[in-house]
Amino acid sequence: MSVLHINKENSDLIKNSEKTVLLDFYADWCGPCRMVGPIVEEIANEREDILVAKINVDDEPDLAMEFGVSSIPALFVLRDGNVVNQALGARPKPQILALLD
Repeated sequence: MSVLHINKENSDLIKNSEKTVLLDFYADWCGPCRMVGPIVEEIANEREDILVAKINVDDEPDLAMEFGVSSIPALFVLRDGNVVNQALGARPKPQILALLD
């Protein structure tokens, strides 16, 4: 499954998802975000059981504020619309996958 790009108009897709959601807050200019991006894409292609989504903080500052994002990259795991895990900064793939457990 490909990564879903979230904005204000489609943010209900992550809030109402029946699947666990891995949500990546990023910006195009952010070096660590560019390191995490391909890992997030890889996870999206490997895991059909989760919804992988990205939010560009420059394009969607209201969503970033709603989630309390103060630093990027910021990874959030949501279940039933609630944040159940989160991590700030670049992480290797095994650590990102561990967030989903």
